[in-house]
Amino acid sequence: MSSGTIIGAGAPSARTVRLGTRGSALAVAQSSQVARAIVAASRQIGTDLQVELVPIRTRGDVDSTPLTRLGGVGVFAAALREALLDGSCDLAVHSCKDLPTTPVPGLHIAAIPPREDPRDALCTAGGVGLADLPPGARVGTGSPRRAAQLLAVRPDLQVVPVRGNVPTRLSRVVGSVVGADGPMGAVREPDLDAVVLALAGLRRLGLDDYATQPLALPQDGPRAGTPGGDQSAQDASPAAAARTPVMVPAPAQGALALETRSTAGTEQDRPVGRPGADTSPRAGVAPRDPGLAAALAATVSALDDPLTHAAVTAERALMRHLEAGCAAPVGAVAVPTALPEGLTGLRLDAVVATADGRRVLRESVTGTRADASALGEAVAQALLEAGAADLVDLHAALPGRGRREAP
Repeated sequence: MSSGTIIGAGAPSARTVRLGTRGSALAVAQSSQVARAIVAASRQIGTDLQVELVPIRTRGDVDSTPLTRLGGVGVFAAALREALLDGSCDLAVHSCKDLPTTPVPGLHIAAIPPREDPRDALCTAGGVGLADLPPGARVGTGSPRRAAQLLAVRPDLQVVPVRGNVPTRLSRVVGSVVGADGPMGAVREPDLDAVVLALAGLRRLGLDDYATQPLALPQDGPRAGTPGGDQSAQDASPAAAARTPVMVPAPAQGALALETRSTAGTEQDRPVGRPGADTSPRAGVAPRDPGLAAALAATVSALDDPLTHAAVTAERALMRHLEAGCAAPVGAVAVPTALPEGLTGLRLDAVVATADGRRVLRESVTGTRADASALGEAVAQALLEAGAADLVDLHAALPGRGRREAP
């Protein structure tokens, strides 16, 4: 992607929205998808916007240091947020699950569009599922949540930490048939038997053919409808569980968050930001059209999906109530469910597991979308009462990361 790429170029009078994006293939695919949606929505409501993609380089894209030492997945969002604050862009698109939990003064989550499939997927070279991987197979993941749930059903696996963009990680299983993406490149010879990746990312990159086995959500798997609490003694045998594996995804996995300045588009209303931070526009940034803020707000709000927004709110409220750090092996997912009188509500499922997968707590609740935050808090409280805080260090966090909060 070159600097200044314009999507949806319109009439000379069209206002230009500068959308900051990381340079990875997945980030560009997500940002381009949102840019096209903005252009389409603006033409429907008459705001007449075109979108310029502005590349933003983040340390997480170019440094192969493990995320546990870089500061967690929040390192990906930090540079985009700096660009928003200093006026280099008007809008940023984040993978919602990667957003740091500490709010940034002057920034606002303006919309959460419809969610892609939130499931995780096992990617293997030979097309075998989790149950058929050889004993001691090497499975790559950098997520404590994924590692714990894998080991819960296959304790013999060797979990290998991995870094890099989606094609880079996938290449460690299938080799150089997957092109390099970013400075970390792709490997020539595979060194893993499998990796676990978010199905949403694979689909957005057109790589979903490599998803050997999508891992079921708890609402769809063999444990659906079973009582909550400590499942260690209730689960079926590991062999049976591995045949129909359930993996609870990260909160907000598969969802995108569209973030703007609280008063995007106006120089005079530029946010204060952190104490001592330079929030003046970067050199060469022209004063913005005062009408852009209103046009952008109206257009982006049209992209918000209430059902996805409610689900993400419930999932992140759970993490906030648990005061869970980003290194804690905790998963949560909310999906639509039928309520009495034909209403559509949410079912929220969550899991807390020890790092070795030997102890697993599961809780769930069903309620209305209007009560999304309360649903998250209720499941979190049930987990705490079941002993989650004694089971794992819920406050485990990567350097530089805070607690999760509802958007």
